Amino acid sequence: MNWDQQLLLFFVALVANAFSALAGGGAGLLQLPALIFLGLPFSVALATHKVASVALGVGATARHWRERNIDCRFSLFILAAGLPGVVLGANVILQVPDRVAEVALGVLTIALGLYSFLKPDLGSEQQLRHRCLSGYLLGGAVLMLIGVLNGSLTSGTGLFVTLWLVHWFGLDYKRAVAYTLILVGMFWNGIGAMTLGMLGEIRWDWLPALLLGSLLGGYLGAHYAIVKGNHLIKRVFEVVTLLMGISLIWA
Repeated sequence: MNWDQQLLLFFVALVANAFSALAGGGAGLLQLPALIFLGLPFSVALATHKVASVALGVGATARHWRERNIDCRFSLFILAAGLPGVVLGANVILQVPDRVAEVALGVLTIALGLYSFLKPDLGSEQQLRHRCLSGYLLGGAVLMLIGVLNGSLTSGTGLFVTLWLVHWFGLDYKRAVAYTLILVGMFWNGIGAMTLGMLGEIRWDWLPALLLGSLLGGYLGAHYAIVKGNHLIKRVFEVVTLLMGISLIWA
C-alpha cells in the first residue's frame, strides 16, 4: 500500500473505533467496508479487520481499567461462555455463503437500537439481576450464540453483547461497554482472528495503520464514554445499531 492509502486506513480506523468504543461495538460499520472497497476479498478483509479490532480492545482497556469497574469472575464467565462460539463461528464462515445471514443480522441489529430507544431508562443505572444458576446458564447460552455470530459474521456483534449485559444482567451502559470492549475486543476478536488467520489469510502489510487508528480510537472513545456517562453512550449505541443494521441489509 502507498502512504495515501495507509493514511486513509488510519483515519477510517480512528473514527470507526472511537464510535465503537462509545457504543460498545460497531467498528466494522466503516472499517470493514473500507477494506473491501480498497480491494480485499471478504474473507481476507474480515480476518484483517478482526486483528485490528484487538487494538480497539487494548486501547479501551487502557482507559477503562483505571476505573476499576470490572469484576474478574464475571469476566471469566463471559469468556468461557463466548469463546467456544467464536471458534465455531470462525470455522463456519469460510464454508457457507454469508448474504442471508448478513440481512438477518441487519434486521436484528436495527431491532436492538429500536428496543433501546423505546426504553428510556434502560441501562441508566446498574440494577444487577439473574445472578443465580439458571440466570447464568441462560445468559451464558445467549453469549455463546453471540460468540458464533462474532466469529462468523462481519461486525457489530459487540453491540449484541452490550445490550444483553444491560438487559439480562442489569448492568448500566458504561459498565456493559467496558466489558464488551475488553473481553470481546481483545479476547473474542483475538481468538476469531487467530482462527480465521489459520484457515484463511490476513493482510499484514495493511495492519500498521489499522492498528494505530484502532488503538487511539479505542482509547479516545472509552475516555469520552467514561467522562460523559450513560446517556451519551445510550444515544450513540442507538445510532450505531441503526446505521450498522441498514449497512448490513443494503450492502
